Amino acid sequence: MRTTIGYTLESIGYVVGAQGLVSFASQTLFGTEWGWMHKVVDLPSTAYLGIVVVGLALIVGGVKMRKATERQEVA
Repeated sequence: MRTTIGYTLESIGYVVGAQGLVSFASQTLFGTEWGWMHKVVDLPSTAYLGIVVVGLALIVGGVKMRKATERQEVA
């Protein structure tokens, strides 16, 4: 079960991080809105970097959860 939760957190982290990165890049470099994140929240471009960090934290948390479960199964 923890392995499934780890994969789920990791997958959500990839989506959230990618959307934050796309939103930041589109606002900063092109002055337009890309992705779906701007339809959910209206943030300044620097706040989308915080969304990227949240995505990275979810990825790291999911990987650690999976690795801990795999180590318990081996032992």
